Amino acid sequence: MAMEKMSIAKALNESLRKALDTDPKVLIMGEDVGKLGGVFRITDGLQKDFGEDRVIDTPLAESGIVGTAIGLALRGYRPIVEIQFDGFVFPAYDQIVTQLAKMHARALGKIKLPVVVRIPYGGGIGAVEHHSESPEALFAHVAGLKVVSPSNASDAYWMMQQAVQSDDPVIFFEPKRRYWDKGEVETDSIPGPLHRAAVARTGSDLTLAAYGPMVKVCLEAAAAAQEEGKSIEVLDLRSMSPIDFDTIRTSVEKTGRLVVVHEAPVFYGSGAEIAARITERCFYHLEAPVLRVGGYHAPYPPARLEDEYLPGLDRVLDAVDRSLAY
Repeated sequence: MAMEKMSIAKALNESLRKALDTDPKVLIMGEDVGKLGGVFRITDGLQKDFGEDRVIDTPLAESGIVGTAIGLALRGYRPIVEIQFDGFVFPAYDQIVTQLAKMHARALGKIKLPVVVRIPYGGGIGAVEHHSESPEALFAHVAGLKVVSPSNASDAYWMMQQAVQSDDPVIFFEPKRRYWDKGEVETDSIPGPLHRAAVARTGSDLTLAAYGPMVKVCLEAAAAAQEEGKSIEVLDLRSMSPIDFDTIRTSVEKTGRLVVVHEAPVFYGSGAEIAARITERCFYHLEAPVLRVGGYHAPYPPARLEDEYLPGLDRVLDAVDRSLAY
């Protein structure tokens, strides 16, 4: 068993390196992914080792990047494209929604589009709007796309491997403020299916469900609640489309309470779908309404105000207290 401690950024780099090394049809494309190694250095050293034909610096043209990737996928390649920041994806949104997500069904299953779209997302790095947003619900709503987000280094490594091997297009959201968080990565065996949720911490009084950057916050909240005698279960959802409702249901049937946490605005967020589905499936097990914690329904604020905007420990613990008060 090969076990190594590495950051999420390093895990992604190693995973991309393995994908390039394993399959000559894998390509990486994006703005500054080659010589610079990406703004966050996720692709650092890959162009040097695999050449400019495999790791391709593109113009500043997101629609062109994704459109080119679609054409390459049609010819048998497995492109991995990087969108430099979350807010830069929207010039490519038309290509993603009207072509990438639809072409498999449009061709009655005869065409596959194995494209991975990497998007660093979320706040917490002191940046401005278009560099700190969480637009995952806009993609999870679109049939034909898989949408995932790792919260730790092991998942970053293996989920990227699984995304590249998938014949379906995968939108891969990377929690940029967690890039330098370190964890153990076993590089020999796949931990489980790409879209299965994981129990990050067991508990009996309430379930906290989160993904990406908020899993760490929920684990901290569970640890704080334990000091007050509350037993909190934390689920790392890992996938926003499809969502592993079976794992959530199993947890909620045990605890009777659910709080869903994400950085994206609560209004029309993925937490709303989870709340509705779990209310339908677990109505007679719920001891309290499903509560949601997230960002506000407002444009992302200036960096000096982002700590007020982002859901943190206090807002999660407040929701825990409100749920347990029923």
